[in-house]
Amino acid sequence: MGRRHLRGRKQKKTDGRDGRIGNKNTMKTIRKYWGLLLPVAILVYLAVGALAPFIRYQDMDTKQARKINSTFDAQAVLAGGVSADRAMLLETNVSALEERIRLLDMAKERIILSTFDMRRGESTSDLLAVLLNKAEQGVDVKILVDGISGVVRMEGKEELYALSAHPNVEIKLYNRLNLLLPWKTQGRMHDKYVIVDDIGFILGGRNTFDYFLGDYDTDNSSFDREVLIYNAGQGMKEGGDSSLFALEAYFNHMWELEECTLFHDEEALAERKGVREAAELLRERYRLLMERQPDLFGNPAETYADRTYETQGCRLLCNPTGIYGKSPVVFYQLTELMKASGNEVIIHTPYIVCNAYMYDSLTQVCRVLPRVELLTNSVENGDNFFALGDYGKNRGQVIATGLDIFEYDGGTSYHGKSVVMGEDISVIGSYNFDLRSTYMDTELMLLVKSRGLTQELTGYMEDMKQDSRHILNEEEYEVMPGWVQPVLPAWKRIAMQVVGYLMQPFRCVI
Repeated sequence: MGRRHLRGRKQKKTDGRDGRIGNKNTMKTIRKYWGLLLPVAILVYLAVGALAPFIRYQDMDTKQARKINSTFDAQAVLAGGVSADRAMLLETNVSALEERIRLLDMAKERIILSTFDMRRGESTSDLLAVLLNKAEQGVDVKILVDGISGVVRMEGKEELYALSAHPNVEIKLYNRLNLLLPWKTQGRMHDKYVIVDDIGFILGGRNTFDYFLGDYDTDNSSFDREVLIYNAGQGMKEGGDSSLFALEAYFNHMWELEECTLFHDEEALAERKGVREAAELLRERYRLLMERQPDLFGNPAETYADRTYETQGCRLLCNPTGIYGKSPVVFYQLTELMKASGNEVIIHTPYIVCNAYMYDSLTQVCRVLPRVELLTNSVENGDNFFALGDYGKNRGQVIATGLDIFEYDGGTSYHGKSVVMGEDISVIGSYNFDLRSTYMDTELMLLVKSRGLTQELTGYMEDMKQDSRHILNEEEYEVMPGWVQPVLPAWKRIAMQVVGYLMQPFRCVI
């Protein structure tokens, strides 16, 4: 009896020892896989959080359309009237940088610059040099940059600190990147414009770095398009109706949003050695700019009167400005304008990514108009891997809308966003015909009623067709004499096709 009791006690000890071994093995297993599980959990958290506010599209129903139409009459917008605004196209990257410098140099009171992306580069340094000079002259300078671009591209850049630290300069970021709140990360500000005093503004699709501005050496560049508006009635009663003030009111609304926060506004930054040196380099750069390109400085604003076309009015189109999912306001307004025009329409967009509502709307446009032409990058020519992968998969649905499609193969990625309606309506801005621009981002387009401007723009559009393939159906296309077949590496074509399929559940972010 005693021995059995002793054996029982020994057995109990053995069980306890095995339990401890089991616990140790469990902990080892947890520690082994924790290094894998934690990153996966973080990625899932970030991905789900980022997609959640946008996965369901806010399609335009009758109630929403009625609300927009209460303040937007397509026929009235197209009719135009007397206007103090005069307009010119900025079709090249060189002209875009030069006219920015020329316009900024005219500032006496205030400068506003809003951009989706500002990166270090030669053209950026040129602009910062001019902006710092104007701030030192007493001009009030306000700059608004998208929050992801601001954090990723601007932090740690001492020449930007040199500008932000100046008492006459304020820089803000729209929806500053915060990975702890992933549901906020995809609310982007895609607007791009510059306003100077009551003189005029530049608005379009160009971001602020060498890829889009100037002709400095860079690994890549992009074709784009902007419009410069000159307020010929500045200082007079008629000048008060310029579209400049509608754009400035839009900016002031954006500037005051709680999502917009200051970027290194501390004047004490100016005392740091690196920042002082950066400021001095910018001052020296300004002096060199004046020596090398004196024609960009000292010109009166009236010089634009001889270089611009008269207009019968300009109208600003904009998306909602919050950081979450949006109604497709700009897309709706554009398609309503197309239908109301009754004319042939030409659309230029870098990418076309649509949902059922957008396909249906474009189909309706094509049914009521004599012809709707669309030019976009071919999959070989564009620079947006995900958007082009989606286009490659869904090209048949785009063709089925009735659009007369040209795929641009010029060798340089095309970034222009514009629409021509008939002989006297041009619309230019930041809006891409894709899901991100339609439902997620802030966007601006400017409608300009001007026969001269529209004829010039139509000429540029016609020229681009010479380097494009004309899509006849899903299997056939025709080309102009001299067209060269672009080559896409096999690995890239396969990867694009795979991504095109994998991204289908997440197309809202393209």
